[in-house]
Amino acid sequence: MTNRPAVPEPAATTRRARPAPAGAPVAPQPRLDPADPPVEVEPTTGAPVDAVPSRVPVRQPRWQRKAAQAGGWAPIEEVHWDGTPLRDEPHPLPVRPPVRREPERPVPPPTPPVGLAVLLTLSLLAAFFAWVSAGPFWLAAGHSTGGTVMITECAGGGLTQRCRGIFLADGDRFQAQGVRVSGVPAGRTATGTLLPARMTGPDGSTAYADTGPGRHLRWLLGLALVAGCAAGIARWTGAIRLADERQRRWAVGLALAGPALITVGFLAAAW
Repeated sequence: MTNRPAVPEPAATTRRARPAPAGAPVAPQPRLDPADPPVEVEPTTGAPVDAVPSRVPVRQPRWQRKAAQAGGWAPIEEVHWDGTPLRDEPHPLPVRPPVRREPERPVPPPTPPVGLAVLLTLSLLAAFFAWVSAGPFWLAAGHSTGGTVMITECAGGGLTQRCRGIFLADGDRFQAQGVRVSGVPAGRTATGTLLPARMTGPDGSTAYADTGPGRHLRWLLGLALVAGCAAGIARWTGAIRLADERQRRWAVGLALAGPALITVGFLAAAW
């Protein structure tokens, strides 16, 4: 028989092995020699461990080196995706929409009849308080004449007490008949009772028998009520509610000047 050359059998078709999925167990590779140790392979690529090139070490930041030297890493809840630690970031305050306020409506001034009635009433009250405060004011200022008053008659009691008498100045400088006596004690209202008193002068109409510290309350309270009447005139007549600033200043000035002039007039009359 003619010897034919041996024809090599066609090699089996090689198929590319699919890499094992990540984390899946990889079967150990067949060993050429049963005495050889098993070959370790990469679970992701299926290639031997020795065939995978080693990576170049990357320079770590200082905080990573400190964390590694400290013996541990921060929990994943305390770091970002790249390993940087979380920091407390300031939360922006909620912006509230501006509150719209409706403009205040100006209060209209009172009607002329009401304003005129308020003006007359408060002016009369200011005149009364200025009249009863003029004499005590001069007495507190030292403009007075000492003497003795003899009670001739008294009626009423408390705040409604009314007494009259005869005042004789010290040194017989003058004598005033039928003057009103203010500040008579409750137990000394009998007719003929003699009391030390003071008057502003021979033309005065009131002898003040109260010489203690309470005498200052008469003129302080009276002048305070005069100032209150002046403020009421400026308020209730509409002077402070005028729209024009210049007119408002003039109106308020006139409202305050009226009671002030009345007070000055009574002080001059009681001198």
